Amino acid sequence: MGNLYLGFDAGTQSVKVSVYDEKLECLTSQSLPTSFRYPNPGWVEMDLDDFLGVTLKCIKRCAEDLKEIGRDPKDIVSIMGDGVICGIAGVNAEGKAITPYINYLDSRTQDDVEYINKKDLSIWGRETGNPVASCMFPAMFARWLLKHNTKFQEQGVKFVHNCPYILMNLAGLKGKDAFIDWGAMSGWGLGYKVMEKEWSDEQLAILGIDKRYMPRILKPWDIVGGLTKEIAEYTGLREGTKICAGAGDTMQSMIGCGNFEPGKGVDVAGTCAMFCVSTTGIVPELSKKGNNLIFNSGSLPNTYFYCGFIRTGGLALRWFKDSVCHKADDALYYTDLSARAEKVPAGSNGVLFLPYLTGGQDETQKKSSCFLGLTLDDDQAVMWRSVLESIGYDYMEITDIYRKAGVDLNRITVTEGGSRDSLWNQIKSDMLDSEVVRYKNKGGAVVTNCLFAAYAVGDFKDIIPNLRKVLVVDKEYAPRKEMTSLYRKLHSFQKDLIKSDMPEAFKRLWDIKKIVKEG
Repeated sequence: MGNLYLGFDAGTQSVKVSVYDEKLECLTSQSLPTSFRYPNPGWVEMDLDDFLGVTLKCIKRCAEDLKEIGRDPKDIVSIMGDGVICGIAGVNAEGKAITPYINYLDSRTQDDVEYINKKDLSIWGRETGNPVASCMFPAMFARWLLKHNTKFQEQGVKFVHNCPYILMNLAGLKGKDAFIDWGAMSGWGLGYKVMEKEWSDEQLAILGIDKRYMPRILKPWDIVGGLTKEIAEYTGLREGTKICAGAGDTMQSMIGCGNFEPGKGVDVAGTCAMFCVSTTGIVPELSKKGNNLIFNSGSLPNTYFYCGFIRTGGLALRWFKDSVCHKADDALYYTDLSARAEKVPAGSNGVLFLPYLTGGQDETQKKSSCFLGLTLDDDQAVMWRSVLESIGYDYMEITDIYRKAGVDLNRITVTEGGSRDSLWNQIKSDMLDSEVVRYKNKGGAVVTNCLFAAYAVGDFKDIIPNLRKVLVVDKEYAPRKEMTSLYRKLHSFQKDLIKSDMPEAFKRLWDIKKIVKEG
């Protein structure tokens, strides 16, 4: 009946596994949530073995689904995944995680980031396109682990991202075999040469990171091994199923929504909302200090893009649903919230939400989250709309930077889970004064992974022509000029409030947290 391909997306909030056939039609999908730990203020930790366990459960369920529809799971010939680009953990000689998995939501490296940036070195921007360090960069996490994690100091062999860790374990590889693909490599932020796709000896020396800890760099479709007998027996797949090197989630989302040519804008509406534009390489105007943009290499050759990160974009939405509304077990409650919030006027009755649930990412790192302007007249719907709009204001900041550099953003593609929310899409269209389009396939990353998996074993001779076949527009949203004008006025007030009035309050709130923690 033809070959099948398994792809997974190991994201921050969940792991999704899907199986596609040779026509790139999805036969089954399974998803399970991940878990977080918050051991200290500003710290966010995860567990690589949790990622692995969740992925294996989803694979097993997909295999069971295939049997129910009359397909043999052993027809899956290759596996390809993606994962978080800004996050690492350390592994030992056996290839097992010995440190927490620290990702972009974590702010513990802020003091070290300031130390690095005071050096004011031009090499960062010249070789990576990123002129300054950021507390979301794995390069800074590596420095922290080398200084503070005893287990890594004693047993550490390599630093790895979450996707390669899963793939390594599927193939039974050891620590010395650790790898990273040439796109996700750029998620390190510092420490590499982005155009040459290699680690930078000079940068690593400045960072104090021994090159022996860095994983080898591969192409996403490179075959790293075959599925182990043990995992084959557990999941129901065939032993020896080809395992690809994998890719970064942002990179695959870019490709999966058609962003493989320069000059296109994409909103990756996931846990960390990312607003990206594709380029032919480093653009000096966009790589300027103070822009707070991240420059990355794509999964395909000669593809590059800038990302504006809103670290708690999708996470803020999940937090509100789960922790404020107490609807953690009701995935459909997002729809209910947006249906009610659609009746709330733009501007959320003057209620403003500050979405800094894991701190800031600019010159005011010690930000915190709060609602401002609430009255007895306001309810969940008002608060939900204010959460959506608060993230939109951050989008506006990024859009202004892109447009100042001459980037045309009259049409923006939205992808991943947040793209399904029509209210959210219309708010973005109004705020950014751009047409917003979504495709029928909401998660472009997973289908792209399956396409790569097919390409890796020679079943597809090329990638882009086959990808175009699945890029079918689902819905388009047009900006309403009166709303755009209103949001522009409100953004001016919001920006001034955060930059001028709130820094002292943020500082005092962090001091209070410290006092409470210390007792």
